[in-house]
Amino acid sequence: MGLTPLLQLPIHNLNVNLNLLLCSNGSFIRIIEPHVQVKATASYVGNKSPTLSRGMSSSSATLEKVTPPANIQQLELLSGVYDRYDGVIVEMKDPMDPNEFGSLLRASLSQWKQQGKRGIWIKLPIELANLIEVVVKEGFDFHHAEPNYLMLVRWISETTNNLPANASHRVGIGAFVMNSNREVLVVQEISGKFKGTGVWKLPTGVVNEGEDICEAAIREVKEETGVDAEFVEVLAFRQSHSAFFTKSDLFFVCMLRPRSFDIQKQASEIEAAKWMPIDEYADQPFVKANSGFDYVAKVCLAKANNSYTGLSAMPTYSASGKMTFLYSKLEI
Repeated sequence: MGLTPLLQLPIHNLNVNLNLLLCSNGSFIRIIEPHVQVKATASYVGNKSPTLSRGMSSSSATLEKVTPPANIQQLELLSGVYDRYDGVIVEMKDPMDPNEFGSLLRASLSQWKQQGKRGIWIKLPIELANLIEVVVKEGFDFHHAEPNYLMLVRWISETTNNLPANASHRVGIGAFVMNSNREVLVVQEISGKFKGTGVWKLPTGVVNEGEDICEAAIREVKEETGVDAEFVEVLAFRQSHSAFFTKSDLFFVCMLRPRSFDIQKQASEIEAAKWMPIDEYADQPFVKANSGFDYVAKVCLAKANNSYTGLSAMPTYSASGKMTFLYSKLEI
């Protein structure tokens, strides 16, 4: 973990509470503001509260580092990156004693609040899971988790909390792949809701992080059936809610053109795969009985009959130079 020396911290609205921060172990942290000359001392009288005297001259632009009494601990604070929304992001990397970490966190929170910071983010790798309880006891909530880290957050401002929520949607694809004989590529799955039902369905899957919809469709077809294909269009999409651990779901029906035809099914997920006449696929009792599946089948039939046009993927670039795909009917 990186630490920031005290005398390099920009502090505003200097007051007694900011000069000396009382730690849980009875020691003090001294914070000195640049551009203000401060002299302060603190001492204990028996078991009574500490007494504080100070002198200040706002006309000087230099710093005078005061040598503290023995009972005042010069302590460094957590190092963080300021974001563009007046927040602080702290990424912990090195092991630390939980008690020491707690003292640093409390002192840092006090300073950040004085600075007018709002959202404080603490990123803990799985190796530092022993620090989670410390962070939670300081008022932090879980925001999101990935396989190798947990992100916690706390709103310390008196203003309305406008922290962004965790990701709300999962994105999936269904692949409509048709050959020149008007046969569509279909599969039966080993597990899931369709296990043992005899229903033939389009290859489907979840879009990976950082993966485009068009690339995900190509990958899923290859993984489940061994067929190489190229992306043509997005034919339709639908949104549903409470689909996966309370998350919403966006599902894109994509048309692909096959570049190979020999099927090699994925042994771990696919029970069977074949080319099926499109009319036979659309006439399955399950498809007919479920409006969502029936509507998708009708869209696929319309495309097969050349009476429907979907959205093509157009590479575009953001102001920062990042390439993204815009799906549109407009041909440029």
